[in-house]
Amino acid sequence: MTPRNQVALVHMTMQVNVHEAKSRLSELLARVEQGEEFTIARAGRPIARLVAVEAAAPRELGFVAGGPIPDSFFDPLPDADIARWESQDAWDAPGS
Repeated sequence: MTPRNQVALVHMTMQVNVHEAKSRLSELLARVEQGEEFTIARAGRPIARLVAVEAAAPRELGFVAGGPIPDSFFDPLPDADIARWESQDAWDAPGS
């Protein structure tokens, strides 16, 4: 087998029927963790793919576009704003 054909085999997905996938789910998941992919078929018709989930990229906590949050953000709201939020009108569209 040439190297080109070996590469093609790595990216092949194996097709399993729904019953087999249900019966062997733990085994299939272990193989997916190792990089394999599976197509799950019903009556020979592909309906789903079983693939590994990519790990989410780490996120920097506290990041806000535009820089740090100003201290005034944490100041109490004016009474008029609180009254508006607590009233039924708070859920109406602006200008209505």
